[in-house]
Amino acid sequence: MTENIEVFTQSSIRIKDAGRTIYADPFQLTIEPHDADFILVTHDHYDHFSPEDIGKAANSGTVLIVPEKMEDKAREVSGLVKQVVTVKPGICREVEGLEFETVPAYNSLKPFHPKSAEWVGYILKIGGKRIYIAGDTDATKEAKAVKCDIALIPIGGTYTMDAKKAAELVNTIRPETAIPIHYGSIVGKASDGDIFAGCVKAPTKVELKLRF
Repeated sequence: MTENIEVFTQSSIRIKDAGRTIYADPFQLTIEPHDADFILVTHDHYDHFSPEDIGKAANSGTVLIVPEKMEDKAREVSGLVKQVVTVKPGICREVEGLEFETVPAYNSLKPFHPKSAEWVGYILKIGGKRIYIAGDTDATKEAKAVKCDIALIPIGGTYTMDAKKAAELVNTIRPETAIPIHYGSIVGKASDGDIFAGCVKAPTKVELKLRF
């Protein structure tokens, strides 16, 4: 399954499955494939909600999924997609055949991502696997309770967990595979991926998909 997951700059993710293409937080795309069936946005910061990059990925059939408190902001790009769907943390939903759950994504002590903003991570149910796209979060009680097979986890520090804290979270939830994101560009160093991989315990495997 992980061979169908790509990670671009920051937290920009593309997943292909059974004829569907799903993006999360598209950012600084170097191509304009207009191939998105779904675009998931975790929160409204510029490196996660990028109208320019949504335009590169979207087409007339795309469903854009955003946190409820982003509904007004999402109107900026509503003309680029078929529909905008809003979600709150802690729900289970099916939208046009895509099953997912939302997980609260927030900082425990830092001010950058307050819990009150109701930003989210997503657990996608794809190909018999549960894929957790954490968004910008710390190792919260909700993140520690996630059950998933594949986890895409921010490791860059400053606004999220750093590599060691992210590894601690992965060692708690124990997915089959962990893929670090949100490092090596705006925050964090490219070498943080190696630090993360060195701290994650078996049997979880680490795949470094960001390329520099």
